[in-house]
Amino acid sequence: MLECCYRADSASLRTTWLKHGQPDNGTAVPILVPVSDRVSVGERMHAGVTCGTLTFSEVQLADSGLYQCWFNNTEVFTPGTYLQVYKPLEKTINLSEKTKDGILVAEGILLFLCVLVPSAMLLCKSKKLHALQQNKAKREEENIYQGLDLDDCDKAASLYHDLVANIQEEIQLENP
Repeated sequence: MLECCYRADSASLRTTWLKHGQPDNGTAVPILVPVSDRVSVGERMHAGVTCGTLTFSEVQLADSGLYQCWFNNTEVFTPGTYLQVYKPLEKTINLSEKTKDGILVAEGILLFLCVLVPSAMLLCKSKKLHALQQNKAKREEENIYQGLDLDDCDKAASLYHDLVANIQEEIQLENP
């Protein structure tokens, strides 16, 4: 519903609705808005203010344009209101709600797998890497003792004990 309100002393003022369409040649000529089954014109008064109304029961693409009120017996035009009617969007793919729900569930499962599979692979790799590090540490531990001769170990141990005994003899601690 479009509306233009005015305050007038004369009851003879009536509103007439004009439409400026979108012309092909570049000059918009105002035309009288015809009253029809889907377009009605009316007036209402409240507290000394008269409002002219233009009501569309159903709009069409051809209804787009600038609408102005003209007050009969005057040269007064309202600034106007532009009405833009858009063509409704058509569905490119007509899917039922059940199909849409199925697609959303499939997307959720795929997203879950995209997160789960790489993380599981990383976990397996880290377990393998940990096992390799343990094997390497075990092999290094075995290599430490490979070059040692047990007789040399006994000689080193007795030499150590001799040194400790000699040092203890040289250092006599005083008794308090």
